[in-house]
This record gives sequence, structure tokens and C-alpha cells, in this order.
Amino acid sequence: MKTEEPLFDYIDPSLNYSIKNGDSLEILKSEESSKYDLIITSPPYNIGKSYETKTTIEEYLSTQEEIIKELIRVLSDKGNICWQVGNYVDKGEIYPLDIFYYQIFKKLGLKLRNRIVWHFGHGLHASNRFSGRYETILWFSKTDDYIFNLDDVRVPSKYPGKRHFKGPKKGELSGNPKGKNPSDIWEIVKRDWENELWNIPNVKSNHPEKTSHPCQYPIELVERCVLALSNENGWVLDPFNGVGSAVIAALKNGRQALGIDKDKEYCNLALKRIEELNEGTLKTRPINKPIHKPSKKDKISQVPKEWEKLV
Repeated sequence: MKTEEPLFDYIDPSLNYSIKNGDSLEILKSEESSKYDLIITSPPYNIGKSYETKTTIEEYLSTQEEIIKELIRVLSDKGNICWQVGNYVDKGEIYPLDIFYYQIFKKLGLKLRNRIVWHFGHGLHASNRFSGRYETILWFSKTDDYIFNLDDVRVPSKYPGKRHFKGPKKGELSGNPKGKNPSDIWEIVKRDWENELWNIPNVKSNHPEKTSHPCQYPIELVERCVLALSNENGWVLDPFNGVGSAVIAALKNGRQALGIDKDKEYCNLALKRIEELNEGTLKTRPINKPIHKPSKKDKISQVPKEWEKLV
């Protein structure tokens, strides 16, 4: 009879991150209240992946609600939760999980700040319905006084030289030298620079970050949330850590982090990737990777001289 390997906790000697292997709910119960400024995760979708046991949608959501209660307890008063989900499919019927989760978070007193649509070009193929090409991120805050660092995640403006053409500000630059506020659609298409959307591919076989995890999300996706919704040296938590994308995104940007996962193999992969990050060998897709260079003939697409010292 094969015996299971014992669970483990790995705490970095510098104490700025840890990886805990075990049941998320039980581990969360031992965590300090109000510690985390950002909780970001992609929970199991109840679709029968190797790391989950498929059950009824009612049982699944009931279990998740118990975990969410603990997450709210450990979230700081200025903290945010980003809950990234897709769809649950049962006998060909679609259950949009973000709609079900919204009811849970709202009932528990959190406020929805954005419903972000993450669109990607490669997704779930289908023959009896349209192919799935998006997932959603529900961004909730615990209070009205929440962390939001917009300047840290602005995206390049297509026309930084655009000016007001009438009114009291006529002739003045109309944009922000740090860029535009990103939209609530994060898309991965070649024209996204023109549409001022965020270009974030999903992690498929040719993605530089690909591991053995079947539902891995890209570090770049997490980084935008880490930068905007937490502060330097603050704590970030992922209760369904997988192979550590959230912890890596946090460490890359001067945060502290805890990742929890019940699968020991994924915990070990997360530790390996963090080691590669520290050694400078981890392959990642750079945040805001340029995909468009404006024409020099187009004056308003160039950075104005007034901003040259500011950007």
C-alpha cells in the first residue's frame, strides 16, 4: 500500500514569502486576521481537473463560501480580492461562475469595483455552442477606502500629443504623461495597442511560462493586479496557488506573499520557479510587452516635448 508523502510548509529565510501544502480552509484558519492587502486567485472551476473532484454546483459553491469567509477575515480593511473564474459546464449547459460568486461576495459585505473581462485568442473549442474565449476577474474591496494605484498600471496612449480643441483648456494636452487608464477588457489581439487594451496571452504550450499545470494563469495577468491593488512590502495571498504565478508576481514587485495548494507537486514547482526568479533564469512574458511602434509621420502619436522629462 502506497503511503502519502507528508504535507509541508516552506518559509523563506528572509520571511518575505512562504508556500504551504495542504487544505486551504484549514490553513487559512490559522492565519492572522487583516494581514493581507491583496488576495488574488483562480479557484477550481468544478470541471473535473486532476486537482479537484467534480460535485454538484450547489455543493461546490457552499464549500467555496466557507473559504471566502476566511479570506475576508484575513483581508485588511484597505484590501482587495481578485477572483478569476471561467464557466462551469454540466451536460452542455453553461453556468457563468462569476455570476454565482458575485452573490456570495455581496452577501458577505464586499463591494464589486470592476468586472474585468480577460479575452484570449486560444481557448475552449466547441461544436454545439460558440467557442469560449474569455474568463472574468471580479475585483472586490472590503471597504470604500481601498488601495488603488492607477499610475502604476497605466497603458501607453495611442495619441499622447492630442490636445483640447475647444473650451478653457484649448490647446493644452488632453492626456496624462503616464498613459491612459486601462479598460476593463484585457485582450490579446494584435490591435490591442490601438484600442488601449492590455495584451495578456493565456498560458498554452508555446508560452514561455508553461509548466505541467493544466490551468496556469500568466504572471503578467497577476502583476497588473498586484501593482494596482497592493502596496510595496504589503502581503499578497493566493489560496489556490497552483505553480506560484501570484507569489512570483508579488515578489517581482516588492511584495510579500503566501501561496497555499493541496497538491505537493505544484508546490514544488512553485518553489522551483521562485528559485529561478531569484537566480534570474525564470522565463516570463514581460509586462506591457510592446507590440506597436507609432509612425513618426503622425505628430499626435509622438510623445510631446512637454512630457519628455516626465516619462
